[in-house]
Amino acid sequence: MTIDNKTILNRLKRTEGQIRGIQKMIDDEKECIDIITQLSAVRSSIDRVMGMIVAENLKNCLEHPENSADEQAKKMEQAINMIIKK
Repeated sequence: MTIDNKTILNRLKRTEGQIRGIQKMIDDEKECIDIITQLSAVRSSIDRVMGMIVAENLKNCLEHPENSADEQAKKMEQAINMIIKK
């Protein structure tokens, strides 16, 4: 499965809308738990986008390896570090 830019941008636009909704919730003085719930959803959405991008990068590394084994290993290590960096 190839993740295209349109898919990633659509997810980010949805997340942007969620953030605007949270801002409105704060302006409207909504309950703390409701705001936290929405913030958690935004965090999950961003984590998902990050995972999609890193997974696509790893896939690309495997399908189109570098000429240098050292360079290939370096790219793979960077991608893995992005995943476990949390």
